[in-house]
Amino acid sequence: MARIVFDLDGTLIDSAPDIQAVANATLAGIDKAPLSLAETRSFIGNGAPTFVRRMIAARDVDEALFDGLLAEFKTRYVDAVELTVVFDGVREALDALRRAGHSLGICTNKPIAPTHSVLAHLKMDGLFDAVIGGDSLPVHKPDAAPLQAALEALNSDAAPIYVGDSEVDAQTAVNAAVPFVFYTGGYHKTPLDSIPKQASFDHHTDMVRAIEGLL
Repeated sequence: MARIVFDLDGTLIDSAPDIQAVANATLAGIDKAPLSLAETRSFIGNGAPTFVRRMIAARDVDEALFDGLLAEFKTRYVDAVELTVVFDGVREALDALRRAGHSLGICTNKPIAPTHSVLAHLKMDGLFDAVIGGDSLPVHKPDAAPLQAALEALNSDAAPIYVGDSEVDAQTAVNAAVPFVFYTGGYHKTPLDSIPKQASFDHHTDMVRAIEGLL
């Protein structure tokens, strides 16, 4: 048996269209051009404050507006669920892992309120025994503490595994000394072969095999 913790955005769900909508509604309030979906994907990964900093830098917005724009972004983000979808094969893979007796958790840099909102909207909230968001602790990924907190909350001596889709996730796993399983179809920004990993998969129909190959 294992304690398996997952990243969320780009790993289990495609939330980029909702994040794009939130960003563009925020930018529209200050008369700035919208972000493209490609820009949005490239800004995801290090939490909402970093996303907003990248957003305002891309649109040459006065840094003095950062606090207000971050607050507006986070308020809009809580209910941004309608455009988010679960990747094909995810539900079946998670169900199979639970049936096999593994305990499952989430460790994401998404703020905890929108994390709970989207899990509930997608009817995935009953699948995870621990959920750690980007603002659950004073630090966020790639610091090891959020992943360690998620693993500890699973309350087991079983082997730990982290599953993610990005450079941030890979570094988090390295920092926590936890084996990393990499989903290649997510929001990573660098070449696949530059990302440290113990296993990888290209489609979620292969996720269970990739994880169980490490056990």
